[in-house]
Amino acid sequence: MQKIRGVFTAIVTPFDQNGKVDAEGLRRNIRHQVASGVDGIVALGTTGEAPTLSHKEKELVISIAADETRGKAVLMVGTGTYSTQDTIEETKMAKNLGADAALIVAPYYNKPTQEGLYKHYKAINDAVSLPILVYNIQGRTGINIQTDTLKRIADLPSVIGVKEASGNLSQISDVIEQVGRTRINFSVMSGDDGMTLGLMALGGDGVISVVSNLLPLPVIAMVNAIADGDLNEARDLHFKLMPLIRGAFIETNPMPIKAVMQMWGMPAGNCRLPLCEVTPETEQKLKRILNNSSALRPRERELVS
Repeated sequence: MQKIRGVFTAIVTPFDQNGKVDAEGLRRNIRHQVASGVDGIVALGTTGEAPTLSHKEKELVISIAADETRGKAVLMVGTGTYSTQDTIEETKMAKNLGADAALIVAPYYNKPTQEGLYKHYKAINDAVSLPILVYNIQGRTGINIQTDTLKRIADLPSVIGVKEASGNLSQISDVIEQVGRTRINFSVMSGDDGMTLGLMALGGDGVISVVSNLLPLPVIAMVNAIADGDLNEARDLHFKLMPLIRGAFIETNPMPIKAVMQMWGMPAGNCRLPLCEVTPETEQKLKRILNNSSALRPRERELVS
C-alpha cells in the first residue's frame, strides 16, 4: 500500500438513544469525512471506544467503514488489546472484513518490558499479513515504546509506521530522525492534534485526528499547508484550531468531541460506561468554544446538513 500520510480521522462510534451502535449515523459521519477529502479513517481506536464494543458490534463497525471507504480512503482499524493472541484474532477479523491496515496500540495494563513489546509486535507480524501502524501512547498504556525498541519493530515486514502520541517533542524528533528518515516508506503520524504542526515541521507525515470528526476541512488545510512549506498559513490554522483542540481534551477523549458533535447535530450519542457525559461546566465551555471559534466555516455546516 502507499505510504500513510495526511489526515486520518479517528472516527467516533455513534450510539443511539438506546445505547446501540447507530449504524446509519456512522455511515453519515464517514461520508462527511470522505466528502471532505480525508486520506483515511481510523475505526475502533480510542476515540471509537473499542474496548466497550462486543465482537459483533466491532464486525458491524468495520463492515460499514469498509463499505463507505472502499476506493475512496484508506481504512485503518484499531485491533490492539493487552493480549497478543486476542490482538492477532482481532487483526485477522479486520483484514477479513476489508481493512487496509491495523492500528495496534502497545499492550496496556500488563506493562511489558521493551523486549516483550518487540515480541508482541513480532508475533502479530508473523501471524497476520496486514500492514501495521504501531501506536505509542504512554498516557493510556502505562508503557513507552522507546526509540531503540521502535527501530527493531520497524524492521518487521508488516510494520509501516507509528502513531506517535508520547507528547514528548524530543522523542518525536528522535523517532523521525532515527526511524522515519532511515526508512523511506515508514510513516510517523501525530497522535495529538496539538502536536501536528511541530511533528510535521520536523518531517513527520500527518495526523490521526480527533477534532477532524467535527472540522475536517481546516485540519486538512493545515496539514496541506505544512506539506507545501507554507508555515505562515499552517500556524494561522493551528492557532485557530487550538481552542477546539484544547476543548476536545478537557475531559477524557472521546467525551468532549462527542458532546460538541451533538451540539452541531452530528451523530454521536453519549459514551459508554465507564466513560460518561461531560460535566455541565465542561458543556458550557465547549459551547463557548464553538461559538467563538474562527475555524468554523460555512462549508462545514453544508457538508453535515
